[in-house]
Amino acid sequence: MIFLKAFLVGGLLCVIAQLLMDLTSYKVTPAHVLVGFVTAGVILSALGLYQPLVNWAGAGATVPLSGFGHLLAQGAIGGVKQKGVLGAFSGGVAATAAGITAAVVFGYLAALAFRPKG
Repeated sequence: MIFLKAFLVGGLLCVIAQLLMDLTSYKVTPAHVLVGFVTAGVILSALGLYQPLVNWAGAGATVPLSGFGHLLAQGAIGGVKQKGVLGAFSGGVAATAAGITAAVVFGYLAALAFRPKG
């Protein structure tokens, strides 16, 4: 059942992003969607609304970009609790370091295996 929940929530987030790009009169690019979803994840997490979705849908809520924003917010909140105001800056980075490192490493490996366009 958890796979179905993850599929539905993750798919719904992707459908929302695609509809934003296809149906708006203003040209919404993937970069706009990236910034919007990360920001929405931070805001929803700060308000305490994203964690119940993560508890219900699991990877369907943590894998998309809004899940990255949620992780940033939770890291910043935890950093403030441990280190004070300066922890707001280091906490978010520490919480997302593994994901960022994995993206860089796998991106590098993909560039070695295939011909990059840039």
